[in-house]
Amino acid sequence: MRRAIAALCLIGLLSLSAIAPAGEFNKKLSVGDAAPVWKDLPGVDGKMHSLADLKDKPFVVLVFTCNSCPIAVDYEDRIIGFTKKYAGKDGKVAVVAVNVNVIEEDKLPKMIERSKEKGYNFPYLFDESQKIAKDYGASYTPEFFVLDKDRKIAYLGAMDDTSTAANVKVRFLDEALDALLKGVKPAKGETLARGCLIRWSRAKK
Repeated sequence: MRRAIAALCLIGLLSLSAIAPAGEFNKKLSVGDAAPVWKDLPGVDGKMHSLADLKDKPFVVLVFTCNSCPIAVDYEDRIIGFTKKYAGKDGKVAVVAVNVNVIEEDKLPKMIERSKEKGYNFPYLFDESQKIAKDYGASYTPEFFVLDKDRKIAYLGAMDDTSTAANVKVRFLDEALDALLKGVKPAKGETLARGCLIRWSRAKK
């Protein structure tokens, strides 16, 4: 009888662990999980881009963003500045931005226009299927993920502690990269992303 009860308890615990959210805020991924792979996403440069293209970069910063969200727009200069700081041609970090919204303002032609207007210094990719955002459990624009040399999630969440650039006190993304570049695990691996909700397609699957 006791063995039967113990077995039922074990099954219950396994069931709870199966439905528990992966991270504190992200429902799909947590720190240490293998980073989902993306392949052949069109960029504003007219080329197709895959995670495998970045095999020579120990660290990859993946940013979910868009043209239409005012908060994402407010972060454009911060992302450009971050890229200048960490992702030089011979540096160890690659920055990649992806847009998955499918409204006209966010489709590839408008992305090309916005990239030229702002002088983006990072690849800006479009995934009309929205699969990459679902794979990463992304919900907001902007939302950030850091992939380590083993292509596991090292950090996920917000870039900093406030959407108002002048009031930023804690730069979560910078702190995570600084730690990783020193060979140290980031003190804070996950934060709550802020921004506009991703515009999920209502098309039948």
